[in-house]
Amino acid sequence: MFQTATINLADKKEFYRELAQQLKGLLEGERDAIANAANASALMFQMMPDLNWAGFYFLKEGDELVLGPFQGKPACVRIPVGRGVCGAAVQKGVSMLVEDVHAFPGHIACDAASRSELVVPLHHQGGILGVIDLDSPLASRFDTDDQAGIEALARIWVEASY
Repeated sequence: MFQTATINLADKKEFYRELAQQLKGLLEGERDAIANAANASALMFQMMPDLNWAGFYFLKEGDELVLGPFQGKPACVRIPVGRGVCGAAVQKGVSMLVEDVHAFPGHIACDAASRSELVVPLHHQGGILGVIDLDSPLASRFDTDDQAGIEALARIWVEASY
């Protein structure tokens, strides 16, 4: 049985190294993408401070993201590529770190309490499978260390699931 271990938050880079090790252990031996997304979102939501939403959106038919496993309040089910932070991340093929979602043109407010957002594409064999989406009720909650850490978790999830 997998059990999370407390991680020291003082050093963010070390926090993400340890979180990555926990995710590897959690996903070890499991190939089902949905099960792995469910456990990954639960781990991020439990271990990362100041989140109000953590989850996955999967790219369907090339032009629409569809809600996957998540932790937090009910969310928007479908997001067209190019709309909102998630859709922009897929369209551009890069992570999106948004300090203030209210200043982001076209932001989709699934939870009015969200103030900042980090979206990381799930790259696989030259394409995008979907995104990891993290929301926080705090403005400027995410920084480049968070982005690099979640990008590493995204690679772990893709490797374990595909």
